[in-house]
Amino acid sequence: MVDNKVTIRYCTQCRWLLRATWMAQELLTTFEQEITELTLQPEAGGIFEVIANGTCVWSRKEAGRFPEITELKQLVRDQIAPGKDLGHADRKGSQPPGA
Repeated sequence: MVDNKVTIRYCTQCRWLLRATWMAQELLTTFEQEITELTLQPEAGGIFEVIANGTCVWSRKEAGRFPEITELKQLVRDQIAPGKDLGHADRKGSQPPGA
């Protein structure tokens, strides 16, 4: 089994623990067979980042907003389980023509 690690770095000064834990729960539920480790990492300075297997898949600073949970699941999936179907949460139009 491949080790798939996800880290959510969140700002404690901004009180983003609840948001970080909710997103962690959503990711652990969706990827229960794929994620081997999920870490919540308290930080400061307005940070909110999600790192999957060493790649930053979401940065609030860069995006200027928090991710929608469906887009976060898609980004994490692309790093840890590219072939996984997310069902109704998957991208519209991601199927090849005629599929």
